[in-house]
Amino acid sequence: MRGWLDKIKSVIIYDADKEFYAKVFPDSVQKKDLLRLRTMTHADLPKVLEIERKNYLFPWEEDIFTDCFKAGYSCWVCEFDNKVLGYSLLSMAVGEAHILNISVDPAEQKQGVGRKMLEHLISIARGKAESVFLEVRPSNIYAIALYEDMGFNEIGVRKGYYPAEHGREDAIMLALQLF
Repeated sequence: MRGWLDKIKSVIIYDADKEFYAKVFPDSVQKKDLLRLRTMTHADLPKVLEIERKNYLFPWEEDIFTDCFKAGYSCWVCEFDNKVLGYSLLSMAVGEAHILNISVDPAEQKQGVGRKMLEHLISIARGKAESVFLEVRPSNIYAIALYEDMGFNEIGVRKGYYPAEHGREDAIMLALQLF
């Protein structure tokens, strides 16, 4: 029985009690408590690509997401009322986890969606990795604030890592030690 439950939990993260209370007592539950995380599928790619294009001047294309599926990376979407609000991707190897991308629809930003996805990726890595790494643009001050709030520390800079409107932009490298 436990193996079956673990399989379900590896595909969808959902709290039925909160949804019930939200229907019966609408003011008792916040929207962020009703966000649902589930494994990303190919069917999600149109919405994922739409969010990607809204957020980045140099967005990932569909083939990059397809390669992430093929590589077996942990790919998730966050949704509310069956609407995809954001997505996240995590690779794990040799005791290290690397957050490849966390992106939230601009209309849904600063409402806890990114934090929920980040917490989920960290929980996946815990017990399987010693550290979680990521890169972030120095211009992405809201993401940097979230990462620092979650315990990430700057460990370096990758020069010219990101394509930018006028050349290249550095990336700040961050790490979170998992104990």
